[in-house]
Amino acid sequence: MWDKIQYAFLYSWVKVHALLPMRALYVLSDILYVLIYKIAGYRVKVVRRNITASFPDKSKAELRQLERRFYHHFADYIVETIKLAHISLDEIQQRAYLRNPELVDQLMAKGHTCFILTMGHYGNWEWFSGSTTRFEDSRIYQIYRPLNNKAFDKLFADLRTQFGSFGIKKNDTIRDIIKLKQDKTKSVVIFLADQTPSKANLHYWTEFLHQDTAILTGPERIARKLNLPVIFLDTQKVKRGYYTVDMKLITENPKETPENYITERYARLLEKMILRDPAYWLWTHKRWKHKHEQQG
Repeated sequence: MWDKIQYAFLYSWVKVHALLPMRALYVLSDILYVLIYKIAGYRVKVVRRNITASFPDKSKAELRQLERRFYHHFADYIVETIKLAHISLDEIQQRAYLRNPELVDQLMAKGHTCFILTMGHYGNWEWFSGSTTRFEDSRIYQIYRPLNNKAFDKLFADLRTQFGSFGIKKNDTIRDIIKLKQDKTKSVVIFLADQTPSKANLHYWTEFLHQDTAILTGPERIARKLNLPVIFLDTQKVKRGYYTVDMKLITENPKETPENYITERYARLLEKMILRDPAYWLWTHKRWKHKHEQQG
């Protein structure tokens, strides 16, 4: 009962604020920046440690400037995600513009029916739940880790799926994708693959942002098992409230690639995207909490 009450309050609060125009929401973002960064200091130590290790050649002044830009963007991300509760499909597709959806159409013309799209926590990844509906005649699925708080979990699930996409719980990933493949359902499965692997899944390491980094191998393992084409979503923030994505084909036939090729290629494309403008990556996560010697 408490979860339902909490959800009702959260959804009502989000819905009311989502009615505000974007310019008003960005005023709220500027206030949130002060509250989150200057007053609460939300995960400042984690962010500072991450960016310092990732950019050893930057001066202290440059690192602080990057830190401030990140928190400004993080506040924007929050209000933009709130806006999902009251925004049209046309507007979201303009603001999160997918530049080359024809790539999926071309692969479908070759007989493929199911695809893996890999992306990172960069720009506003939540907004692309709407832009990916530009894939004609395809169902969109998003892999997600359920949140511990059931009210927040339902809220984010509702926001992410309102344009017709579907959620797949992390533990159901392989089973559900195998079924999509067997049923020949035209489908696109989205992985946010830049999360830290669990300690039991430290299978692949590479140098990433000047650090020895464990990379998730789940997308590659599934792609190789079912021979699903893998695409990387290369995101750019054009200006406040506007993003573009270019789809870059990693491989059409995973079974023909060497082991770890897909995972390494993903890491390199993600790193290149981050280095282009690092302020828009989610630096608040403890992505380097595992050390290489922990590998089984």
